[in-house]
Amino acid sequence: MIGRNDLCFCGSGKKWKKCHYPQTISEENQLLKNTYLQKYNILIKDSEQIEKIKKACMLCSKVLDLVCQMAKAGTTTKELDLFVKTEFEKQGAISAAYHYGSPPFPANICTSLNEVICHGIPDETPLKEGDIFNLDVACILDGYFGDCSKMVCVGKVDANKKRVVECAYFSLMEAIKTVQPKSKIHEIGDAIESVAKEYKCSVVYQFVGHGVGIQFHEGPEVPHHANKSIIECVPGMIFTIEPMINLGKKEGEIDPINHWTVRTVDRLASAQYEHTLLVTDTGCEILTPWEKPDFAQN
Repeated sequence: MIGRNDLCFCGSGKKWKKCHYPQTISEENQLLKNTYLQKYNILIKDSEQIEKIKKACMLCSKVLDLVCQMAKAGTTTKELDLFVKTEFEKQGAISAAYHYGSPPFPANICTSLNEVICHGIPDETPLKEGDIFNLDVACILDGYFGDCSKMVCVGKVDANKKRVVECAYFSLMEAIKTVQPKSKIHEIGDAIESVAKEYKCSVVYQFVGHGVGIQFHEGPEVPHHANKSIIECVPGMIFTIEPMINLGKKEGEIDPINHWTVRTVDRLASAQYEHTLLVTDTGCEILTPWEKPDFAQN
């Protein structure tokens, strides 16, 4: 960020404090918004936008909790997809995932089972005992976006799958602790890498968290691995943290047929949890307060 004693951005040759330095709080806030948009493509939200984004995020987290309760052995992910679509429609919302991207995503949610890292497409295959999978739910409500995801364990799962699921959750929660005004984006990745190392798991680097709210995907990009991003968090920023953790190798490969589904290269299990966060004046607020997993209740 430019300092008061640095040269003014206008090119006058004067120090910023003697030239275009803001004289009021509103001017200072607008300057910050403009700087972040121009330099980082980050949309700092105002209070009205924040309230509308909160509603979209809250709807996502409520629907996510409901659909996770349905996910039992014998249920198909196609049934879960239809349930989410119906629940959104009841609230006047639509899926943000449906027909997103190129080729257009063909479903309302992502259901990523076992070795699938992300962007799994719901189908007619029944869930079975021992499966783990991520349910990723995103919506558009009154023109604003919400986004979140969490894991489901179908019945009893083996120790390795349990380990990668727990790693994904606790790495997310440790990362959230770093988010506050003036903290750097790279601190998020550092925290996730630290937890992954403890669990002897790897962090997927090919996909990142992202700004959200006005658009489905905005700046900043939020890497989950160790990185050198010096972007500072400021109040009004809204973004996701969604670490994807692998039991084995960190690399994934995209399905050559549907061009969406990403699987681990060694076909070992992967897990992911996701929250949308608002940077506040004193720290951050989780906008998608889905129910904690059983292993984290204590």
